[in-house]
Amino acid sequence: MLRITELKLPLDHTEAELNTAIATYLKISESDINSYIVYKRSYDARKGMMNLAYIIDLDVGQLEKKLLAQFKADTHVLPTPDTSYHFVGQAPATLTHRPIVVGFGPCGIFAALILAQMGFKPIVLERGKKVRERTQDTWGLWRKSTLNPESNVQFGEGGAGTFSDGKLYSQIKDPRHLGRKVLNEFVKAGAPEEILYIAKPHIGTFKLVGMVERMRAEIESLGGEIRFQQRVDDLILTDLPDGNKQIRGVRVTEIGVAGQPSNEILSEHVVIALGHSARDSFAMMHNRGVFMEAKPFSVGFRIEHPQSLIDKARWGKYAGHPILGAADYKLVHHATNGRAVYSFCMCPGGTVVAATSEEGRVVTNGMSQYSRNERNANSGMVVSINPSDYPGGAMAGIEFQRQLESHAYILGGENYNAPAQLVGDFLAARPSKEVGSVEPSYKPGVNWTDLASALPDYAITAMREALPEFGKKIRGYDMHDAVLTGVETRTSSPLRITRGDNCQSLNVRGLYPAGEGAGYAGGILSAGVDGIKVAEALALDMLK
Repeated sequence: MLRITELKLPLDHTEAELNTAIATYLKISESDINSYIVYKRSYDARKGMMNLAYIIDLDVGQLEKKLLAQFKADTHVLPTPDTSYHFVGQAPATLTHRPIVVGFGPCGIFAALILAQMGFKPIVLERGKKVRERTQDTWGLWRKSTLNPESNVQFGEGGAGTFSDGKLYSQIKDPRHLGRKVLNEFVKAGAPEEILYIAKPHIGTFKLVGMVERMRAEIESLGGEIRFQQRVDDLILTDLPDGNKQIRGVRVTEIGVAGQPSNEILSEHVVIALGHSARDSFAMMHNRGVFMEAKPFSVGFRIEHPQSLIDKARWGKYAGHPILGAADYKLVHHATNGRAVYSFCMCPGGTVVAATSEEGRVVTNGMSQYSRNERNANSGMVVSINPSDYPGGAMAGIEFQRQLESHAYILGGENYNAPAQLVGDFLAARPSKEVGSVEPSYKPGVNWTDLASALPDYAITAMREALPEFGKKIRGYDMHDAVLTGVETRTSSPLRITRGDNCQSLNVRGLYPAGEGAGYAGGILSAGVDGIKVAEALALDMLK
């Protein structure tokens, strides 16, 4: 196979024109092309024109060697790399013990799936409910202001990514093309095939629900076992001669069963694939001496604009074109006080959602469906936070987050409404009293107020400096009626459960910290990739 990169055509080209463009570039006849696939399609809006840019993999039969020699000086014509996935091993017929995967978000799903496909029959322990039951609990907060601390946006089958935009792109280095394995598994589970080639693929919540169920079914068909409403409350550890520890299993409590004693599940290989909100689990591991350290994260607000404003600013005369869909953006400003202010988890045509997992606290996040056809665009507008801002060790970042979330609960009216302010009022340092032209999408609702006390002073100062600068990049971004909703605190885990090159904890042998909660991923795709890496490392250790 041969690969052509950076092949550009007009936005409204036909399939025949793409065929002709491939043949013309290679100076061959169209009949010489046996077949081709679009590996990637992105867009190029430079110079006032909107073009589509392609990466094409094609079969030209015996012409391949000749063309590679002919275009050896052309960096856009190369052999097609091998992007297929290769398992690192296969489990023996008899297992001494089964590996445990704690958490069934994107990382836990792929760790369990890969282990199951290699024959290791993992046991998955998920504190939340199955995805459809969990969805009902999540809507209970959004519609009735009723929070279930064990089943919500953060906890349950599919993880936090289920109630998000379902973005499937990342900036991680991926020399083994593990991201392709993630996308292929999603397509097999029912995702649209376009996620394999469009530049910024997404799925959306409704599609993710069915996909997660089908992936669960595959794991179970391969001998894996998924146990829901099972919260891991302790690790079973023994001392090693070198001063480190060995994991021997976990102690589990069945949620919702009063008086139920904890149950021991023994294993010497445990994947900890917690999300960034499993704060009680972090505390348990910290108390048990598992090495972890504070890491940077970000806090801020959600900002909402009319999606039409973003489309016009980004696409110009091409706004509304069906291939382009709802426009996104990525913004960053380095403030004079040393803080970075940037857009985070931008959701075109989406909604701002209540994302708390703890009573008496307010947390926001963004979500979109596959169609991305809601009237507003929303994004996190967040400010960088460093461990020096919250001294006190590995767990101090969680306390920092909790203080902001508890204060947001008070500002919102102590009923899970979120505090909100118009951008114009925020810049003028005065409280907002009523909605403007942009209707806030957050449910259960918002309380108009002054957000100045919702974040540290340095964050407020940096955001007030950044907003007019963002308005220079996207006309109207700092419009008076744009809505800020607080607070966005769970951009990433505030700690890292540090691991070595073998993916095991630095001081607990057999414990594999993984994914977003452990500080090794940020989003669905990178979490899935990390799940694969950890599953491979675990399998190789079991096969030694």
